[in-house]
Amino acid sequence: MNAEIYNTAEQLVCLLKEKKLLIATAESCTGGLVSSYITAVPGSSAVFELGVASYSCRIKNEILGVKKKTLDTLGAVSYDTARQMAECILKKAAADIGVSVTGVAGPDGSEGHMPGLVFIAAAYKGGVTVKELNISPISREYVREQAAEQLLKLAFNTVREVF
Repeated sequence: MNAEIYNTAEQLVCLLKEKKLLIATAESCTGGLVSSYITAVPGSSAVFELGVASYSCRIKNEILGVKKKTLDTLGAVSYDTARQMAECILKKAAADIGVSVTGVAGPDGSEGHMPGLVFIAAAYKGGVTVKELNISPISREYVREQAAEQLLKLAFNTVREVF
């Protein structure tokens, strides 16, 4: 486990506990890495409600609520897909914050996108923030770790600023 990413997850869990908030995750290219870092922190069960790892468009649509039209026209790797994943996981889990990540970890491209293109989102009652990341695709694992760390930081900043 990457110590820097773990520290970010630990800070997030502490802040969520302090504010008595619940988080849920919807992950694609990270395959559950964000959930893994959160749940590695002792006491995370008090704040972690649900985690879904979905690689297929079918599951993104059926379980994570991404509109079929969005997937057909924009693809799984898009701003709108990340936004809808975060908004849906927020509702499904009845959490206070729902976060999502979708992108291309590599080594090959996907849907015409190069490795390293990642979208992350944080949804809460009343709003959503989506960010596009362009991570240098040093390796598949590097892209996944950087995406996970950036999503944990987005979640932390969102909780700090919104709640």
